[in-house]
Amino acid sequence: MTGTGLPAARPQILAFRRHTGGLDQRLPPGPDSLRRAAWAGLQDSMPRAALLSIHARVAGTRPSTWEDPSLVQLWGPRFSVFVVAARDLAVFSLGTLPDHAKGRLRAQDLATRLTAAIGGERVPHEEAGAVVGVRNANMLRYAAATGTVLIRWDGARQATVWTVPPPPDDPREARLELARRYLHVYGPATPEAFATWAGIGAQPGAAAFEALRESLTPVRTTAGDAWILAEDEAAFRADAGPAAPARLLPSGDAFFLRHDADREFLVPDAGRRAALWTSRVWPGCLLVGGEITGTWRRAGAVLSVTPWRRLSPAERDAVAAEAESLPLQGVDRRIAVNWDD
Repeated sequence: MTGTGLPAARPQILAFRRHTGGLDQRLPPGPDSLRRAAWAGLQDSMPRAALLSIHARVAGTRPSTWEDPSLVQLWGPRFSVFVVAARDLAVFSLGTLPDHAKGRLRAQDLATRLTAAIGGERVPHEEAGAVVGVRNANMLRYAAATGTVLIRWDGARQATVWTVPPPPDDPREARLELARRYLHVYGPATPEAFATWAGIGAQPGAAAFEALRESLTPVRTTAGDAWILAEDEAAFRADAGPAAPARLLPSGDAFFLRHDADREFLVPDAGRRAALWTSRVWPGCLLVGGEITGTWRRAGAVLSVTPWRRLSPAERDAVAAEAESLPLQGVDRRIAVNWDD
């Protein structure tokens, strides 16, 4: 596939991503909004990152919202912890099932053994690994691609694991839907970027885009040729609406879960990129007026913010208000912002 189509400037692309990612205006509370917020999954590899990603997109988010009955937690793309809508479990599990026989058989064998050993009983991760007889309990992550393994991980202890009946969906259709979800939230995007994000390998990523060829629109960007869903073209061409005054996005949030050239596009300054995408644990991302404007970290009730430019008093007030609204469990006093500038 080659892109020779719609030209797009950086402000247009960022506005489109904020719009499809629900970052300009919060959605009303409820399961439908939670599903929209988790349309491409909510990475939860850092404790309660998914909760903070929900808070950036859905009004009325509470500390327990990540445990809403409409949501489930699993080892999803790249075997990372994800929170997704329960009705979308097949997309984020079967959609990552290996195409090659060896990988698929490993996943299915582990899932069968785990189901036989624990069934629906909730068992600590390490204990489940011992019962199944694997040398490293982390191998159980491979079984999650069958759609039969759910987890609960709150960041303080090891994950709890249990199994559910396999979804009836076809893995190929789940893969294509996973690609559609990715394109809607991460687009304009490339097959290579999708493959990296999903952890499925370059060839399967390219095959998914090829299968969707008729439903894609090519886009020309300064970072190279990419694609969006054809059904998103009207939204892509639309004038940008007003951006939210401030959002505090957690480590791994979809807005900046990017790689390679897309990082350069999102944050043109190389020094700023190094501060955001560190070699260790990423900090949170400060979004002011729709642009990445700094980083943040939290320790207890203190939020340390490092802005990359001088913020106006109104912008600082917006960041402080956003910090005070964070739905944090166990923090019994007002969040204080420490400005590291």
